[in-house]
Amino acid sequence: MDNKYLCRFQKDTMDLSKIKMVVTDMDGTLLNSKHEVSDKFFALYEKLRERNIMFVAASGRQYNSIIDKLDSIKNDIIVIAENGGFVMEKGKELLATPLENKAKDHVLNLLESVPDIFPVLCGKHNAYIRSNSKEFEAKLREYYTEYELLDDLKEYTGEILKIAIYHFESSEKYIYPEVAHLEGPLKVKVSGENWVDISSPDANKGYALRKVQQRYGIQPADTMVFGDYNNDLEMLALSDFSFAMENAHPNVVEAAKYSTSSNDDFGVERILERLLNE
Repeated sequence: MDNKYLCRFQKDTMDLSKIKMVVTDMDGTLLNSKHEVSDKFFALYEKLRERNIMFVAASGRQYNSIIDKLDSIKNDIIVIAENGGFVMEKGKELLATPLENKAKDHVLNLLESVPDIFPVLCGKHNAYIRSNSKEFEAKLREYYTEYELLDDLKEYTGEILKIAIYHFESSEKYIYPEVAHLEGPLKVKVSGENWVDISSPDANKGYALRKVQQRYGIQPADTMVFGDYNNDLEMLALSDFSFAMENAHPNVVEAAKYSTSSNDDFGVERILERLLNE
C-alpha cells in the first residue's frame, strides 16, 4: 500500500480500531466488473471473523444470487437482499418488508406505457419476469439465479418485496423520470446503471441495516460501510466510516465520509487490510 494511497484516505484522521461490523454493497463495490469476489477478500474475511468483526453483504440482488457469490461463507454472515426488503442470517429470516399488492398493480399499470423496459417481480427466493425477451433473460441470470417466466405479471398474486426495472442503456435516463413521482408513498431507487427498484418505503438498505445494528447493539461509530450507487445512501448514513468507491455515483461520493479505489482495484480489500492492521 503506497503513500499516495494512504494520503487519499486521510490516514491521520481515521481510527478503525473500534470497528465491529463491516457492511458492503455487491455490484460495483465488492464485485469486480466481471461480477467476481476476489480470493483476497475471502482471506481477509477469515481474519475479520477471527477478530469477531461481523460481515454484512447488502445488495439489490436476490438473496440466492448473493449467497451464490459468497457460498463459502454464507453460513457465517448476514445478508441484506433486495435493497433491504429481505434480511437473512445463517439461513434464518430476520426481516421481510413486502410491497403491497395494490401498489404492485399500480406500478405495473404505469409501466405498460414505458417503452424498452423489463420489469421483475422479486420474491424472497424467486423472481418473475415476462416471457418476451431471451436477451433480457440472459442478462437477468447474473442477478437472479431463481426465476420463472410468466405471460402476464399482473396475474401473479403472491408476495413480492420489490419491482426491479431494467433498461439496456440507462435507468437514470429512461426509467427514473417515468416513476420518480411515486417517491414518498413508495421507495424509488436508481440502484445501478441499468436498474430502478420500487418497493415499500421501509424496504431500503438503511432501514434493514439499522435493524441489524439494533439487534447486536452496534453503533455508527462501530460500523464500516462501502457503496457505489444511490441505493446505498441510506446505509452509508448509518456509519461513521462510510466509503465511496472510486467508480461511485456522484451522489455517493458526496455523501460518504471517505473514499477508496475502484471495485476493479480492490477498493474494499485495501481498506479491510488497513482495518486489520489496526
